[in-house]
Amino acid sequence: MDSPTDRPIVACFCSTFLAAEMQHVYRQITGLKEFEPVVITRKRDHEELFPFPSERLVELPKPNALAREWRRFTSRRVSNSPPFLYDSEVAALEEALKTHKAALLHIYFGNSAVELLPLLKSETKPCPVVVSFHGADAGVDMDKPAWREAIKEVFELSDAILARSEALVADILDLGCPPEKLTVQRAGIPLDEWPVTQRSAPIDGSWRFVQSGRLIEKKGYDTTLRAFARFREVHPKAHLVILGEGSLLEPLQKLSRQLDIHQSVTFAGFVQQGRVRSEYGWAHAFLHPSRTAGDGNREGVPNAILEAMATGLPILSTSHGGIPEAVEDGVEGFLADENDWEAFAVA
Repeated sequence: MDSPTDRPIVACFCSTFLAAEMQHVYRQITGLKEFEPVVITRKRDHEELFPFPSERLVELPKPNALAREWRRFTSRRVSNSPPFLYDSEVAALEEALKTHKAALLHIYFGNSAVELLPLLKSETKPCPVVVSFHGADAGVDMDKPAWREAIKEVFELSDAILARSEALVADILDLGCPPEKLTVQRAGIPLDEWPVTQRSAPIDGSWRFVQSGRLIEKKGYDTTLRAFARFREVHPKAHLVILGEGSLLEPLQKLSRQLDIHQSVTFAGFVQQGRVRSEYGWAHAFLHPSRTAGDGNREGVPNAILEAMATGLPILSTSHGGIPEAVEDGVEGFLADENDWEAFAVA
């Protein structure tokens, strides 16, 4: 298939295109200027949030659902080894690269690159390969020997490796990546979509705080709630808005009741970007006390922090991952140690 423009084709592999929180990946793919993007995926999701031309999107054939889930279960729970692509998926992916005459394959997320090892090892691989790491993919599962060996093969067989932050570069080097293949690639924010808002301290003490992101362990929402409870002892009119959804919703709601702050905390769920902008505009500070989760999940540089910074919000966060590369302590905001909710409360 010839490109509708004279631009070379870059094929972008996303295992799912796209999870709701992957706005930064969508921006990068659709923002390419010198290349024409083609998306290859195992699953199309949230089409209304991430529209993309159907003629430039390839959905790989789905293996038997039961067989696929069984393989994933045995890989993760029995052998602790990666679940690689099926032969039919590899063949379809190779065909898509050839059909679209891809000049480059960009695999988003290191764990997806591991699953694509059968393609990377193929003697008929039709184009160079770049793999980008974004945070969790340099930590989760990487304590397992089979995964560490697999990721070393990814480094060996790929032509270039990209990382979201300098902190992530260090993690990837520890996994065995050759330094000469590794480059930092920051995630940009469309500043016109996040206008600056002028703010001042509320005279009556009705402070308004906001945190946005998935309700998962590494986002540190329990730290936020405990710190907010302490702050509210001095400023009883303060209010906290939490934007996002996830597996920790019920435990966090329970904690807010235990701390007796539930009437001052709004769990808004997943909201569209327009609502996020509005909440940022009403807030006095943005909270994001990230930490390393029990499974090794870490941040690169959270996009929510970058978007909040673009609007002029002061950032209260932690010295975690690549966050200090974006937020200078005492300048754009304040950074506490991970899990130190008492320091976070007085920041």
